[in-house]
Amino acid sequence: MLSGYMLPTPQHTWPLLNQRLGTEAWVKHENHTAVGAFKMRGALVYVEWLRASQPEMRGVIAATRGNHGQGVAMAARLMGVTAVIVVPHGNSKEKNRAMAAQGAELVEYGQDFQESLEFARGLAVERGLVMVDSFHERLVMGTSTYALEFLEAAPALARVYVPIGLGSSICGVCAARNALGLATEVVGVVAAQSPSYSLSFAQRKVVEAPAQTRIADGLACRTPNVGAMEVIWANVARIVEVSDEQIEDAMRIYFEDTHNVAEGAGAAALAGALAEGQRADERIGLVLTGGNVDSDVYRNVLAGGVETRA
Repeated sequence: MLSGYMLPTPQHTWPLLNQRLGTEAWVKHENHTAVGAFKMRGALVYVEWLRASQPEMRGVIAATRGNHGQGVAMAARLMGVTAVIVVPHGNSKEKNRAMAAQGAELVEYGQDFQESLEFARGLAVERGLVMVDSFHERLVMGTSTYALEFLEAAPALARVYVPIGLGSSICGVCAARNALGLATEVVGVVAAQSPSYSLSFAQRKVVEAPAQTRIADGLACRTPNVGAMEVIWANVARIVEVSDEQIEDAMRIYFEDTHNVAEGAGAAALAGALAEGQRADERIGLVLTGGNVDSDVYRNVLAGGVETRA
């Protein structure tokens, strides 16, 4: 189904990046989709399924910090469906503009993603809209396609580093790894300032934690999804926490070594790989999940400054 809307994204190995890591690394460039992030895949699969299973639906609604909303807005536009997107106050201005440009109605509510999500659920009932959840089996089906492309196209990988927001990406990687019968380790990466998934992983129960990362809005999750955690507990080797400063370093490194733009969440996998250190004889994979970073934020990151916008 996806091939009617998009081409596979590339995977490259970059000599300068390999020198920095001390091993051969392959990067899956999900920053090269039509919305600049992997979320397009899951949204297309999800909205197509909703349209087929609920042909009477009046429209869809989603809560987001940006990339999920862009994916849902684009999928809705392509499929002729009305879309409402709820974002928290202070959200990325450029991501907001991108969602509105897709034809979505943008609603600002709440101080973080969780508050936006709860409001969106109520608005869905009020307006008779169908909720496009931020974690759902159909999203995982969509995101697993990039993992399938990656694992089939790249040489054998000892491990793959995957950022964790709400979990659809890492669950998709696990699904593809298992389907292909590979021994590749799947390693999750979270922002240390948004540690709900790493705490939940360590304690083997869902643990809420403040989502206070200032640079990786795609990783800013206060309450883990139970279904995602079940998959993660069963399939992920470990979860690495990285600081906002380490994420900013990784954003700069991607630009210096590959001239690719990576948003904070998109650079987290590289930050995790750098934090762990690598063996020269173990080839690794890095998922660059998106490149949607506001220009003022990116300017400060490249200059080595500290972004202070809430």
